[in-house]
Amino acid sequence: MNEELLDRAFVALGDPVRRAMIARLSRGPATVGELAEPFPITMQAVSRHIRVLEDAGLVTRSRDAQRRPVHLDAAALEQLTAWIDRYRLDAERAYRRLDSVLAKTLSTPTENHDKKEKES
Repeated sequence: MNEELLDRAFVALGDPVRRAMIARLSRGPATVGELAEPFPITMQAVSRHIRVLEDAGLVTRSRDAQRRPVHLDAAALEQLTAWIDRYRLDAERAYRRLDSVLAKTLSTPTENHDKKEKES
């Protein structure tokens, strides 16, 4: 996923209405009307939210006779997850190294104290 699309995806997901739409679409395609149901906003506002999600590459629309269902692009979400996971794994490795250093640091004084007691 290129940087511009990544930026758009995170901006799109920064809005609670759009996150709720993504959650709804994770259960299957929906029409604009179905996506609008839980929100006290106009259909025009719902359409704008969908456009933002489309521009971010997170959803697509298809034509089914008179209907134009909105579909979640699972591959796009997978790319976002992969991007996040890369940094999460780096952070976890750093914390494990820190834990190891702290464990060694904390165990050393005890070991030295135990040696002195045995020598006495």
